[in-house]
Amino acid sequence: MNEFVDLYSNFDPNNVSTSIRLLLLLTVLALAPSILILMTSFTRIVIILSFTRTSLATQQMPPNQILIGLALFLTFFIMAPTFQEINEEALQPLFNEDITLDEAYDRASMPIKEFMAEHTRQKDLQLFMGYSEMPAPESLEDIPLTTLVPAFAISELKTAFQMGFMIFIPFLIIDMAVASILMSMGMMMLPPVMISLPFKILLFVLVDGWYLITHSLLQSF
Repeated sequence: MNEFVDLYSNFDPNNVSTSIRLLLLLTVLALAPSILILMTSFTRIVIILSFTRTSLATQQMPPNQILIGLALFLTFFIMAPTFQEINEEALQPLFNEDITLDEAYDRASMPIKEFMAEHTRQKDLQLFMGYSEMPAPESLEDIPLTTLVPAFAISELKTAFQMGFMIFIPFLIIDMAVASILMSMGMMMLPPVMISLPFKILLFVLVDGWYLITHSLLQSF
């Protein structure tokens, strides 16, 4: 009984609070890949690069590692101002113990919210706000991340598929032209893709396709 009393007397609620906050911080770090995918420009970039490879019909060339690596570095380049603002406004004051963890979270969420809100369609945001029966927000701070993140994600998917469709068109025309020529020559057993592939690669190289796609991606943000 005395040991229980001594244990209770040495109990410090602050230590429990610190442990819980540390656990929450580790949880956020574990979810970092999901945060990178759904709260940055990564989704749009990697989908468009995948569309480009599919439209060229080059199978696994470039490899997935190359596309994902390029998408990551383009994401870091596009998100650099946002990450820098988060570092200056939230991380550095937190490391210097000038603000608490809760204040750092609030400060860090605002730059990423501003980025997502800029590229989120009003229609998509209203979908999730209406489903959760949220009142009309007075400012961006009133919109929770649980509502803004899925709205931003489906907006990015729509934009990526629109840009991917535009990439498909010239290569689809080449495939149709080659297929028509082969049919007119009676060569129906020859796969049109085998003949059109060199022409698609030639067209892509002549117009400097990777530059144009990268330029379009940067301009879209």
